[in-house]
Amino acid sequence: MFEGMTDDELRAELLRRMKVDQDIRQPAAEPPTQEYMARWMEIDRDNTAWLWAVVRERGWPLLSQVGEDGGLAAWLLAQHADASPEIQREFHAALSEAVVGEEAMPANLAYLEDRVRVNSGRPQLYGTQFMDDGRDFGPRPIEDPEHLDERRAAVGLEPFEDYVAQMQRLQEGYG
Repeated sequence: MFEGMTDDELRAELLRRMKVDQDIRQPAAEPPTQEYMARWMEIDRDNTAWLWAVVRERGWPLLSQVGEDGGLAAWLLAQHADASPEIQREFHAALSEAVVGEEAMPANLAYLEDRVRVNSGRPQLYGTQFMDDGRDFGPRPIEDPEHLDERRAAVGLEPFEDYVAQMQRLQEGYG
């Protein structure tokens, strides 16, 4: 199915899917309806199934194949595969291999690492995952917080304090 797909075609489809993913996540003027949330979940399921088929047939989309924007798109689809935690873990493994080969961005792997950990009930390593329960907004539990900024710097992420400020600004924009 994907073996005949050129790298440029794969990149174009990744970018198209990322746009759909991001469009559905734009803040709505009114509270989301059940239909809206069902569409959101449908998009995530479709993107997960599609990316999983790509990874099984071609491997992780590498930077040398799809460029930085295509690599970002692949990571984003994997990041939003929360409804399929076992597949999300497989994406994590494939992305890890790509990072070792310098064919994916370490910062993207850090975000996915945290997502996989949080989804499996474990503390995150890089402090990228936040929760909002309607009353409180803040980072999910972090393992070894004393060394958090060292870990973040090692993968090219900004200091945690700066990230928290950025997340709070984003949250205020949604509220």
